[in-house]
Amino acid sequence: MAKKRVPESDEGKLKKKIAAKLTNQGKAGGDAALRSLKKRLKREQRKRRALALRKKQAAGSKGAAATSA
Repeated sequence: MAKKRVPESDEGKLKKKIAAKLTNQGKAGGDAALRSLKKRLKREQRKRRALALRKKQAAGSKGAAATSA
C-alpha cells in the first residue's frame, strides 16, 4: 500500500506560489497574476478566520474557556 499524503491547505499552496513568483520576477509588484494570487490568499485567510469565529461563537461559554486555557 502506498503512503497517504497529508493534503496541503489552499492557503499553503497559495503562499508557495506567491513566494515563487516574487523570487522569479524580483520586486515588481504590478503583475496581474501575482495580484490575483494575493487576492485569493486573502480570501482564504478571511474564510479561515470567519470559520474560527463562528465555531467559537457556537461553542458559547465552553469555547471561551477552551480558548483561554
